[in-house]
Parts: sequence; structure tokens; C-alpha cells
Amino acid sequence: MKKALIVSSSENSASEINLLLRSAGFDKISIISSGNEARRILRTASEISLAVVDTPLSDEFGQELAAMIAEEHQINAILICGGDTSEFPHENGIYIISRPVSRELFSEIMDIISFSDEELKRESSDILQKTEEIRIINRAKAALMKYLKFTEPQAHQYIAKQAMNSRRSRRETALKILSDYGIN
Repeated sequence: MKKALIVSSSENSASEINLLLRSAGFDKISIISSGNEARRILRTASEISLAVVDTPLSDEFGQELAAMIAEEHQINAILICGGDTSEFPHENGIYIISRPVSRELFSEIMDIISFSDEELKRESSDILQKTEEIRIINRAKAALMKYLKFTEPQAHQYIAKQAMNSRRSRRETALKILSDYGIN
């Protein structure tokens, strides 16, 4: 389920943005009219993946709100400004486009956001896998230090050499060592 937040003091603009978001695959969309209300909702809302701020708002312009959404909540934000503002690529999670919003431009921005989110998920997954690998190797080194009285550098070298000789990864070698000593 993809959640979005629309902040717009214009019902017509909010309705158009709502249609654009629905066509982009968002199925849960909240529409509010002020920056203060947006801040209140963001304190308690979860899983919002995109916020669209249609300037000006009833209580502020909206630029500061978009910056706060991107920086503090780590949510991508689209800032829609008056007609003389030129489009330029995102900066710190904020995509700025001018009015009137074309369906094509909005679709391109959604593709960029989607690609960025997928890249972030991939990087996060890689980091988690690497962290898990380090944890397993450290446990194997601890087992070697305990049962074979190796120093930490000796245990590290032993795992690296065993991995190279057996043509296995250091992770696989560490898992075998843990299994050999009955450690889960």
C-alpha cells in the first residue's frame, strides 16, 4: 500500500494531484489544506512515502514545509510553485515543478522517485547482508579464540586462508567453523 499526503489550499488542485497520484499507484491519499495540519499529521502518521505541497498554503508558502518533510521525516516531497518557476531536479528529496503540472512531467518525477527508492532499498539490503556476514565471521573468530586459543589476528587469518583453500566465501567458512563447534 502506497501512502501519500497532499497539502493544498485549493480543492481543484488537490483533486487533480489526487488523480495523478492514483494513476501513479498510490491507494491511500490524505488531503489537507495547511502547513500546521501537515506537521500535526506527520508527527503521528506512518508509512507516508510521498508528500505533495501545492503552494501557497493557507498559513504559509510551503517551501519550509517541503524542506522539513524531506529532512526530518525522510519523505520525498514534490513542491508545486507558480508558473514562472522552472523545473529542476530534486534536491535533498524535494522535487520542484511549476504550475500547470503536466501529466508527463509528473509521471517522470514519479519514475525518478521510484528508481531512487529502489536504489535505496538495494543499498540498505546490501548493508544488512554485509553486517550479518561480519557478525558471523566475528562469532567464528571468537570460537577459534576460545577453543584453539588463537589471537584475533590469527583467527582472522585462519578464516581467510581456509576460505581461499576451500574456494568458499569467508561467510561459508565461518558458518562451517561455527557448525564444527556446535555453535548456532
